[in-house]
Formats: sequence, C-alpha cells, structure tokens
Amino acid sequence: MLLLLGLCLGVGSAALLTLLCGVYTIGPTERGVLVSLGRAQRLEGFTADDPVLGDLLTDEEKARYNYPNIRVIPPGGPYFKWPWQKLHRIDMTIQTTDITWDPEVSQHAIEAVTKDNLTVAVTGQIRWRPCERNLYAYLFGVADPAVHVLGYFISVLRDRIATFQGDNPEHAAAEGVSINDLRKNLSSINRYMEESCRKTAARYGIELDAALITTIDPPSDVDEALASINTTQNQVAAAISQSKADADQKLKMAEQAVQIAENRAGAEAAPLVELGKTLAAIHATGGRPALDAYLRNASLPLREKAAQTVINL
Repeated sequence: MLLLLGLCLGVGSAALLTLLCGVYTIGPTERGVLVSLGRAQRLEGFTADDPVLGDLLTDEEKARYNYPNIRVIPPGGPYFKWPWQKLHRIDMTIQTTDITWDPEVSQHAIEAVTKDNLTVAVTGQIRWRPCERNLYAYLFGVADPAVHVLGYFISVLRDRIATFQGDNPEHAAAEGVSINDLRKNLSSINRYMEESCRKTAARYGIELDAALITTIDPPSDVDEALASINTTQNQVAAAISQSKADADQKLKMAEQAVQIAENRAGAEAAPLVELGKTLAAIHATGGRPALDAYLRNASLPLREKAAQTVINL
C-alpha cells in the first residue's frame, strides 16, 4: 500500500513538474522555434519556393541554400512543450555590429585596396536582424550567422572599393586618387552595399537593415601628400570657376551691348519705314501727281527754314 502511494506521489510530482516546466511564453520582440528530438517542427515548402526569398537567389544558389520552412511561434502564450522538446528563442530586434568585429582578431579598421593600389582603412557598422521567413538558416544553417553575414559584407565592400569609379571616371583616372571619390560618395557606397547584401536573408537568415560606412582613410604616410593634392585641386577648381564667371559676365555684357545697338538701329529705321509706307500709300491712291504735291508740301518748311537762315546770315 505504501509502495503504491509512493508511486502515485512520484508520478503526480513528475507530472506537475513537467507541466510547470513545460509552460512558456514568447516576448513581444521574440520569436520561438520548437525542436523535437533534434528536429525543428516543419511546414510545407522551402526557401527556393518562397516568393520573396527565392527571387534573391540565383539558380545555383537555390540548390545550396534551399532551407525548409519551419513553424515559428509568435509572441504570446502561455504555450506548452514536452520534456523532449527544446525551445529556441530568437531576438528579433535590430542589432548593430561594427564591421571590425571579429571573435578571433582584434582590429580597429578593415583594410581594403583601391583601384590605384592604395591600401585604405575602413570603419563603420551594419544594422541587421533575423529574417522571420528563414529562421531555419539563422538557427541551423551556419554556426554563427552574424560572423557569416559580416564576412560576406566585408568581401562585397572590398570588391566595391577596388572597382569604384566616381562621377567622372576619366578625370579621376587621370589624377590617380580614387580615395577622393570614395570619400565623396560614402552615401552611394552605403546604398550599393544595402542592395548587394539583400540576399543574406535567403543565404544566412539575416536581413541587412542598413550599411553605415563612416570613414575611408588612407595610410598616414600618404595622408599629407593627398592633402597637398586636394589643396592644389581646390585651387585649380577655384581658378576655373572664377575664369568661367568672368567669361560669363563679359558675354552677358556683350549680349546687352548688341541688344542696345539693335534697339537704336530699330529706332532710327522706324521713321524711315513709316515714311516709305506713307509714300507708297499716296502713290497708290493719287499716282505721281499726288506724290509730287506731297513732296512740295513737305519741302515748304525746309524752304522757309533755309530762307530764315540766309536772312540771318
């Protein structure tokens, strides 16, 4: 009897403990994935078939990164799991990682080589978060998704720096100073990196929220030389701008002088044109006699003026 009572108490305690330990909740910024005996609870379909993630991959990448869809537990609860099930909690908030972060190496900047073989130091951050549509890749696809996505980001960034051309490639190539173009176009480089790294959601289960490359600096031994080159370029640009402004001003003054001359010529020619029209109208209506009469009448004031001039003399 005592044995039976102890057995019942043991079973009851185990059941109560299982019930208490099996109840869980998921926070508002979390997602959950249950694994039963090492296998995540799966849904139908794979990454390559996803209408969003599948478009990010090439045909070759679809074969390599074709992860299964798994059941994602949304925020809320309480939920229950059995003792043989393991719960994975995923923080879905946006995280910021410095591009110099490496679990095995301590470094202050990332080195990259420009198209004119200048080694530069790059610093910045990336903002990322787990991709809810591909949590299988985030949890089980790679050992450390953050390390993988950061390595992928750095490789794309180095390729971009090595092949970057500014707004005027011929001018930049003639000067041989690509660092100037890189510094002037940090925003466009960041946009390029964000677009180029969109496929990390399908490959590693990480969505890149933003790329924040902040500085691209040359080595200290060539920084002074670059400063001198930049100063010279600024002086040349200022001289060209001043010359262009002076030329534009002179051209404007010449245009105004031409316009004034044209107006004066038009003013002097206008009475003659009107006189010609008047004489043509008189000749058309009265013929030659009318035109001769008009000329006699028009010459009377001139004759009187001439007579007065003779008398005064």
